[in-house]
Amino acid sequence: MTAPFEWTPDAHELADLELLLSGAFQPLTGFMSSADAHSVDGHGVLTDGTSWPAPVTFALPDDHPAAPGDQVTLRDPEGAALAVLTVTDRHDGLVAGPVEALDAPEHGPFARLRLTPAEIRKELGERPALAVTMRGPLDDLGEIAATARELGAVVLLLPLAFGEGGPAVVRAALKARERLGEDALLAVVPLARRDDPSIDLELRERVAEAYGATEHLAGPEPVTLPGPPHRRGLVVFFTGLSGSGKSTVARGLRDALLERGGRTVTYLDGDVVRRLLSAGLTFSKQDRDLNIRRIGFVAAEAARHGGLAICAPIAPYAATREEVREMVEAVGADFLLVHVATPLEECERRDRKGLYAKARAGLIPEFTGISDPYEDPDDADLVVDTTSISVDQAVRQVLDPLIRGGWVR
Repeated sequence: MTAPFEWTPDAHELADLELLLSGAFQPLTGFMSSADAHSVDGHGVLTDGTSWPAPVTFALPDDHPAAPGDQVTLRDPEGAALAVLTVTDRHDGLVAGPVEALDAPEHGPFARLRLTPAEIRKELGERPALAVTMRGPLDDLGEIAATARELGAVVLLLPLAFGEGGPAVVRAALKARERLGEDALLAVVPLARRDDPSIDLELRERVAEAYGATEHLAGPEPVTLPGPPHRRGLVVFFTGLSGSGKSTVARGLRDALLERGGRTVTYLDGDVVRRLLSAGLTFSKQDRDLNIRRIGFVAAEAARHGGLAICAPIAPYAATREEVREMVEAVGADFLLVHVATPLEECERRDRKGLYAKARAGLIPEFTGISDPYEDPDDADLVVDTTSISVDQAVRQVLDPLIRGGWVR
C-alpha cells in the first residue's frame, strides 16, 4: 500500500504508533480525533463512551496538505515506511484515523524482545499472569515472587523502554528475570511516560491487560541522581538578528573555554553550517526550520556524550528553538538559550555585508527583521545587548553564568 502523503512522527508519536499496531493499546486502532482527545482529557472516555485514560494523538504542521479521506505514510527517522494513516478528521492541529502496518519497525537494542500482546498471550496459554511494568530496577523481587506464588501466576516483566534510558530499563528487567527463574516472561514495551502520574499508572494497567495480565504491579519510579554540571552535556544556543554580534560573542566564548580547558567544545556557526551541513537550502521558513533542526541534532549528539556545543544561528522562530531545546534535554543534556538582543537599528548601522540595505531595496527576499519576522524569545536564559559593550564584556556575561552554574570550572 502506498499513500500520496508522508510524514515522520516524533519519538512519542512513533512509540504510540507501535503500540497501536501491536494491539497493546486495544481497543484503539488509530490516533484520536481532537474531540476524543478532549473527552479523554476531561472525562476519561472517548466520545462513544469507551473508557480510556490518556490521549493518543498525532499532529501534522498546518501547511501539510493531508485532508480527510487522504492517506499518509508514516516513516521512521531513517525513512522506513511503518504504517499508513487514513485521515478521518483534522482539527486543532490533530490528525485522526486508523493505522495499518506496512513493515515491522527496526529497533536496534533488544529488538528480539519487542514481543506483541498476541505473542505473549500465546505463550501464556491459560496460565494467569502477574505483570510488572518497569521504568527502572525492581527493589524487592521477593515480594513479586511471593505474590506470583499466591496467585499461581507467571511473572511477566514489561520494561517500558522509551527514550534514552530505555536500554538500561531492559537490562534491569533481564537481570530480574534471571533471578526470578526461567518461567518468567519478558516483553519490551515502548510506552512513553505521561505527565500525570495517576494517568500514567492507569495506562500502564491497560497495556498490562492487553498482554494478558490478571494482576498488575507497577515497579518503583527510578531515582535519578544527575552528575555534576561540569560532567553533563551542555548546548549554549545563541539567537539574534544578523549583525547582532552573536557569532562574534559565540566565537569569543569558544576561545575562552578552550583557553580554560576541561571541556570538549564543538562550535556550530550559522554561516558555516549553511555552507556545509545545509548547503542547498533556501531561506524559506520550511528550510530555515530544517537548518535549525540540523544544527540542533548535531549539537544534541555532541552533548549526549558530555560535550559542550555552541551554536550561533539567527533562529528566528520560537517553535523551532523550542524543538532544539527538547532535542537536547531528551538526551539528558542541559540547554542554555542566549538572546543577543542588539536592536535592529544598531544591527543595520553595522551592516558590514550590506545585507540590510539590499533587503530594504527588495533584493533579498524573506530577510529576518525586514521582510520576515524575528520572534523575540520569552524563554531566554541570558540576554545580551552588544550595543555599548566590548566583545570581551559580552563574552564575560555568558561565561560567568557557566562558571556559577558549575558547567565550567
